[in-house]
Amino acid sequence: MNKIRVSAVSYTNTYPFLNGIRKSKVMEQIDLSVDYPSACAQKVIDDQADIGIIPTAALLSLPEYYINTDFCIGTEGAVDSVFIFANKPIDEVKTLRLDKQSRTSNGLARVLIKNYWKKDVELITDESIKPDAYVLIGDRTFGKKNAVPYVYDLGEEWFNFTGLPFAFALWVSNKKLPESFVEQFNEALAYGVEHATDVIAGLPEFEDFDYTKYLTQHLNFHLTDKKREAVQLYLRYLKELD
Repeated sequence: MNKIRVSAVSYTNTYPFLNGIRKSKVMEQIDLSVDYPSACAQKVIDDQADIGIIPTAALLSLPEYYINTDFCIGTEGAVDSVFIFANKPIDEVKTLRLDKQSRTSNGLARVLIKNYWKKDVELITDESIKPDAYVLIGDRTFGKKNAVPYVYDLGEEWFNFTGLPFAFALWVSNKKLPESFVEQFNEALAYGVEHATDVIAGLPEFEDFDYTKYLTQHLNFHLTDKKREAVQLYLRYLKELD
């Protein structure tokens, strides 16, 4: 039997899932790889992986997809790892550099700038140009909130805008997977979420960053109906940008 190709993300926010998977018998059925979010999504899009924890924005690039589990990388307010860092207040920002490792967060920043802050800014990717503000996600943000004058947590700003939680990434397959596998995989993720703080030991320490608070309060791993509603609203806004 061919193993199911699973692509996951190499960020701390995915470690609980990885821990649950690696401690489960489901490991015997899969070929697991880890990467950063946009590459993970591309593997599913290009059929180099059967299922992955892919950025929500990537759903628009899949002609067919299945959301397979009861879990996601989500938040019900401030997420503490997806930011716009700025050198001036957001209403004065004229240039924004996007994060090359991101799809969903770049899109979320653009949605908020247009619809919430009602700004028209120049988007840049050239790292040699110093922007007024920039999107930064994941572990690279840890301990950096005090390094810049203005910090905007995109999970919190989305909640302020819509009153909804948010799901940054979902477990998505590009084909229908066997129900027995999905059930075992879901159980493995559930174990990981229930023991989220088990992954903290040995992680690098950062000033002004609390892993326990991050994994148990800022992140919310359950794919609720409200998060599903937020996904559809976000995708609608995202399509309107083009």
